[in-house]
Amino acid sequence: MDLSQVEILLVEDNDEDAELTMRALKKRRLTNHLHRVSDGAEALDFLFSRGAYEGRPNVAPKFVLLDLKLPKLDGMDVLRELRRNDATKTLPVVMLTSSKEDRDLAEAYRLGVNSYIVKPVEFDKFVEAVEQVGLYWALLNERPRI
Repeated sequence: MDLSQVEILLVEDNDEDAELTMRALKKRRLTNHLHRVSDGAEALDFLFSRGAYEGRPNVAPKFVLLDLKLPKLDGMDVLRELRRNDATKTLPVVMLTSSKEDRDLAEAYRLGVNSYIVKPVEFDKFVEAVEQVGLYWALLNERPRI
C-alpha cells in the first residue's frame, strides 16, 4: 500500500477488535486506504513520518480511529501530541474504546477529540457503529487544509 494515500489510520492493539473494525469498514468499501498500527508510539511515528515511517510523505489521513488503552503510549497521550502540533491539530480523531468512564470521556473532549464512541459489545451493533463512523469521517466530513 502507498502510505502517502492512507485515509484512515486505525490505532488498535487488540487483533480481534481491529479485525472487526476492518471488516465493518470493508463492508462499506472504506478499507482500500486504511493502515493499522498497534500502539501509540507507532501511531505518532506514522503521523509525523519518523522512526520506521521516516521518509513517508507527510500526508495526513482523513481521520484517526484511536483506541484509549494502548501499549507504549495510551490514546490520551497520542491525542495530546496531535493537538500540540500545528500540522495535526485539526486532524479528526475518533476515540473508539471500551471505556465508559466519565473521566476518560471528559478528558478526551478536553484534549480535543472529535468524537468518543464506546465499542458496543454485540457484534452487529459494533459493525454498525464502525460503518457509521467510517462513512461520516471518510466521505462526508470536510476539514481545513493547513
